Amino acid sequence: MILVTGGAGFIGSNIVAGLNEAGQGPVVVSDLLRQGQKWQNLRKRQLADIVPPEELAAWLQGHAPRAVIHMGANSSTTASDGDEVIRRNFRFSLMLLDWCTARQVPFLYASSAATYGDGARGYDDDASAAALRELRPLNLYGWSKHLFDQAVAARREAGEALPPLCCGLKFFNVYGANEQHKGPMRSVVHKVFETLSAGGVVELFRSHRADYADGEQLRDFVHVDDVVRVVLFLLARGEAPPLLNLGAGVARNWLDLVRAVGAAMGVAPAIRFIDMPEAIRGKYQYHTLADLTRLRAAGWNAGMTGLEEGVAATVRVLAGADPYR
Repeated sequence: MILVTGGAGFIGSNIVAGLNEAGQGPVVVSDLLRQGQKWQNLRKRQLADIVPPEELAAWLQGHAPRAVIHMGANSSTTASDGDEVIRRNFRFSLMLLDWCTARQVPFLYASSAATYGDGARGYDDDASAAALRELRPLNLYGWSKHLFDQAVAARREAGEALPPLCCGLKFFNVYGANEQHKGPMRSVVHKVFETLSAGGVVELFRSHRADYADGEQLRDFVHVDDVVRVVLFLLARGEAPPLLNLGAGVARNWLDLVRAVGAAMGVAPAIRFIDMPEAIRGKYQYHTLADLTRLRAAGWNAGMTGLEEGVAATVRVLAGADPYR
């Protein structure tokens, strides 16, 4: 069996779908469904079990998944409860790392481009402890992911045992189907679709830096299908560098994104710029761009989905009778 933590979430549920479609499994999900429609992300999937995260350590004592894909986390970039974030994003990850190491089970986990901070030190997925020490995440979420990357690097450089496949995926701006449950943390593609569907005006943050015009802040937008394909590729390959950037390798601006959603919907979006809240101005990334050199060197030679193509595919799902993958 394959264990997917966070398997009812956005990226996790798409990975579960990819595993099902590839005939890999059985698949066990560890996640909390809570109230609302998060269960819809798994409604079409075949699962062997759904294990609450607080029961997972005990469950693992009696089960032997052949791989662990760890996507579970508090992924809110505005999270402020440090104890809760460290418990969920750092200590829970350490528990899984220890279990996979002791049993020599392949371990893929979600890191984040938020570990790079403002990008002043570039976006090189160098996994050495020295390189990681230079990074300065801007928010609690990014710091929690950075802590775990560093913990893995420290073990590796000390010559300690690790899982046979142990790779952190530094996700850039992932978008696609199954984001509805995320509320305000959904990708801008979902938010713009909702706004335009209601005939509203799209609001974008005004730039507060002279070197970026309003709406021209840059992001590396990567479609979730590309993420799934890379995860399945790495599992099949059985080896990978310790850290890998996972983005499209292209930086596009917010205006490009909004216009792509409008084009996919057949409408001309009206856009209004608003001031960025003071609380996040010092933590805002104006430019992200995944360096895919190590991913390519690891054997991934496929192209990444272009922004317009990926947005159109996402809009088709959202506009359909069943807006879930």
